[in-house]
Amino acid sequence: MRLPLLFARRYLFSRGARSVINIISGLSAFAVGVPVAAMVILLSVFNGFDSLVRSMYNDFDPDLTVTSAEGRTFDRSLVDSAAIASLEGVRALSFTLEENVLLGYKGRQAVATLRGADAGYPEVSHVREMTAYGQWPEPWQQPDQGLAPAVPGLGLAGSLGTGALPAGPVDIYALGGGTLSSLLPATGYRREQVEATAVFALDAETDSRYMLVPLATARRLTGRPQAVSQLMLSTGGDDRTAQRVKRTLERMLGDGFRVLTRYEQKASLYRIMRYEKWGIFFIALLVMAVASFSIAGSLTMLVIDKRRDIGILRAMGAPVALVRRIFETEGMLICLCGSVTGAAAGLAVCLVQRWTGAVKLPAATFLAESYPVEVRALDLACVAVAFCTTGWLITKFTVLKTIPRKGDSL
Repeated sequence: MRLPLLFARRYLFSRGARSVINIISGLSAFAVGVPVAAMVILLSVFNGFDSLVRSMYNDFDPDLTVTSAEGRTFDRSLVDSAAIASLEGVRALSFTLEENVLLGYKGRQAVATLRGADAGYPEVSHVREMTAYGQWPEPWQQPDQGLAPAVPGLGLAGSLGTGALPAGPVDIYALGGGTLSSLLPATGYRREQVEATAVFALDAETDSRYMLVPLATARRLTGRPQAVSQLMLSTGGDDRTAQRVKRTLERMLGDGFRVLTRYEQKASLYRIMRYEKWGIFFIALLVMAVASFSIAGSLTMLVIDKRRDIGILRAMGAPVALVRRIFETEGMLICLCGSVTGAAAGLAVCLVQRWTGAVKLPAATFLAESYPVEVRALDLACVAVAFCTTGWLITKFTVLKTIPRKGDSL
């Protein structure tokens, strides 16, 4: 392999071999380097958004969630919370009850999902850190006197116009008070009043949907004193620990319950993001394959230009396979120059964006001010494998067509 590499390097880098073909080879390297840089940048941006979304939902969604296999709620007495709390890897747990409700505040109304949570809820989620303004109520429980505290999302608070905090009373209406009558519709609803003491901010969908209240308030509103929607558990954010605890809980609770990890709770969202990322990868790969055909043109012109050299090599007894390897090596050198330059340029752009945040996001309400980037070794390996395979196939096919088995027919 040293002889083909020696000839290929001389054809490509020799100072005395400056011609139009060398310029075309350089342009070919540039043409294949641009899509490589684009692939590195695009995949890194998708990785950045993926990490951003995961970090956002990590603050609101627990590591593990236990729900009923049938129905929206289950009786708390069916779950041995003390035994679950003693499991290795479980750091905290909390029972919650969710219900769709109608909120009213000074003439304004909004439909929301009420999440009632017990005192352990701040330990299984990072709701304290999500507080946008106001003061998180301590302790998190139903007071003996006065209104229960409530923490609406930022979008929900804007819809209600709660304004300065604490704001109250906020009326909450939920079905379940009795038989719904068209003459007296109010008899079919239960009503509670709470006081908004803080507002949390996460993302637009969650902010405009949820209001957090103590579990006792949600139970009294729904008229189900022992009902819970889910049991949330914290395992410290360790995915391996979460998987191990999940298997233990599935054996302990049986078929009547479902145990979901954080990513299984929003499996469709993460699946769509993964499909989008690799969809972009294959689109960029197609662009790179089209750009790689410039190598075919460069090699064809080089073979025509080096017919005299090929004739000399054949007269000296060089087999056709050796001549082909020379030009195959030439094509791979062009690919290598383009890929290394493109990958370096893509990494440089990603590092500059990561350190400076030069390219800003147009959406002012998004949690990130600039495009997030995260370079992963697996993505670089996929780009390298895809590019080398594409470049090798194009080079191999071009050399086979331009240098036939019989040297005199060239």
